[in-house]
This record gives sequence, C-alpha cells and structure tokens, in this order.
Amino acid sequence: MIAALALVLGSCTEGDKFDPNKDVLVMTGTDNSPLIKFAVEQTPAIYPVTVSCTGKVSEDVTVSVKIDNSLVEKYNKENKTSYYAVEDSWVSLDKNSVVLKKGKAASDVSNLTINENADFVDGRIYMIPVTITDVKGGIEVLETSRTVYIRISRVYYFPALDISNKNVYANFIFDEPISLTTHTLEVKFYAYSWHQEGSSEPISRMLGLYNKDEQGYLYRIGENGYKINQLQLNISNVGPIGSSTLFSTGNWYTLSVTYDGSTTRLYVDGVRDAELAGGAPIEFQRVELGMSWGGYGNKQRYDGRIAEIRVWDRALSASEIQLGLCGVDPASEGLKAYWKMNEGEGHIFYDSVGENNMDWSNVWRDSNEDGPLENYDYSQYVTWTNDDKNKCVN
Repeated sequence: MIAALALVLGSCTEGDKFDPNKDVLVMTGTDNSPLIKFAVEQTPAIYPVTVSCTGKVSEDVTVSVKIDNSLVEKYNKENKTSYYAVEDSWVSLDKNSVVLKKGKAASDVSNLTINENADFVDGRIYMIPVTITDVKGGIEVLETSRTVYIRISRVYYFPALDISNKNVYANFIFDEPISLTTHTLEVKFYAYSWHQEGSSEPISRMLGLYNKDEQGYLYRIGENGYKINQLQLNISNVGPIGSSTLFSTGNWYTLSVTYDGSTTRLYVDGVRDAELAGGAPIEFQRVELGMSWGGYGNKQRYDGRIAEIRVWDRALSASEIQLGLCGVDPASEGLKAYWKMNEGEGHIFYDSVGENNMDWSNVWRDSNEDGPLENYDYSQYVTWTNDDKNKCVN
C-alpha cells in the first residue's frame, strides 16, 4: 500500500501540492483507481469502508465519511460515463466516522449496506460515492483519493433466441425508417460452432441491419479470405471491416459499431477492435436474421444464439458501451430501437423503445437471391434458450 501510494504521490498534479515524504490519508482501495467494483448478487449486501494512511499514525485520527450522491454527476461529466445514483433509502453507513488508532495505518470499518428495498432498474449501472468530509488528527487527505466510487456489479441471467434453425432466418421491414446520420449498432451473440475451415461454404451469416432496400451493415463470420472465426462487417458502398478478434465458441460477445460522421469503429465487449476511415448514414428500416435467400439458409447457417439488438442515433463512447454490455435503460439518450430478445416465450420480439416489434407470424424471405420477398408464418420455429450459459456480469 505504501509503495503504491508513493507512485500516486509522484504523479499528483501541482494542485495537490503534497510533500512525497509526508503521510496522507486515502479511502482504502483507491491507490490505483477511485472506482471499485462491488459484486451484488442479492440484497442486503455489505461493503466495508475503511480509510488508510501511507504510514502509521502517531496519534488517534478520526475521519468523518459520508455517502454523497451529488458526486455521481460530477464523475460522469469528468469521465464521459453514465452511472446512476442510488436512492437515498437504498443504502446506509452504520458509522459516520472511522478511527485510525495510534500506531496503525488502517481504520476500523464503517459498513456500507445496500438494503433489501434497493430496486435496481435493469440496464442501469449504479455508483455509490463515499467521501472523506473531515479529519481530526492533523493529517491531510490526498485529494485524488478522497472519494471511493463504489460501482455496483450485478449478475444477469436471461433468455435468448436460438437461431441455429434455418427456419428462423427472415426479414423484418418496418413501416417507417429511422434516419441515422451518426449511429451505433449493437448485438450480442453466442456461437455453438463454426463452419469447417476450407469447406465450400465457410460463411456463418448472422445479421443484417439495413435500409428498406437491403443497403447497410452485414455481419458475417468466416467470409472467404477471413479466418473461420473472424467477423467481416460489410458496409454497403463503403467496404468491409475485419475484426482483430478471433471469436470462441461457448462465449457471449457484444459487438458495437459506431459511426461519428467521419470514422467507423468496431468494438468487441467495449474494447476498440478495428476501424475504417469513412462510413455512411443509413435510413434504418430492416433487420435480417441469418441468410434469408432461398437455398442459402442451410449453407450459411449461423449455429448459435442472439440477443440485445440496439440501434442508436449517436456514436457511443467506449465507456458508454462498456456500461451497457449486459443491457441498457430503454430511456437512454439516442436509443431509437431496442430488441432485448429475452421474452422467453411466444413469437414476438418487442421493441422496448418504439413500435417496431418483430412478429414471427409475419416475416419475409427471398425465394432466391434475385427473387421477390414472400410472406411466411414462422411462429412455430421460434426457439428460446434459458440456461446458465446465458449469463452476463457488469
């Protein structure tokens, strides 16, 4: 702890004006970052809050601490994040002060309790700032470590759609387009297997997000010239982006594609993976699952699951994408369409934002590559999965 804090002191700004040979107080755990994840699977849950010193104190030191939810907004502005503050009644500290006894470098504990009435909203990531407000004992506080930001990490289990059956490959064309000058397009996927390397048909065709005339973004894995487990994201009239990531079977991934008006970027689980100069606006109006051309469904079969298709009218930052890996709040700024695909039963995938529901009793497929779209009722083929593989921690 002392060595780590020495590094922090060495990197302090001029505004801190701390003597590196002088002991200071910090919220325990903030030596590398003020943000700490706290996994909460059920409530009540308790997080032990303590204060540490970079050296042993020569007298008793009393440190006052409190929960300060006003700091969430400040943190979001400084870090371009979108954390939510908890309700005051959801959390409590059992003590408003802790004491570092003479000859010690760590205080006693004030337990932060997340109460049973905490009603977390799915898709929101919550933060609880606990900050030092006063010190009695003549030791200063390192400002960069005055506050610990406790980020609530939750475990989500969810139903998901199995699209390994070629009869759940179809188009949905919505009544009105959504104009996307800038945008973010997201999807979660899980693969059981890939096509064979070197086979006559190596492609797993997973998803298309298009305008009405099938111009837009096509997600294919194993396209000719690519690895069997490498994504090719093809953008109409722009070109392809190949992922750096080689995907594994048996894992959920979140793919996010952003276009800010000048550059297209691909993120895998919130980490920038590849980018392409340029891009294109899109009049989004059509979703294609799998390969809907007659005769190609089985050849280019995608053997896996899919969930969480989202359409935004702005380019999300990496930090925003990372916060939404397990889901987002339907009221989020710029979210224009959102299919969680977690109904778990039935044949309709509901749009959590608008009215663009996907009804499998009214889908469209091409009889062949150049043929007309034909209407089908495929409601009987919808297959849900609900097991421990459908798990997300965020």
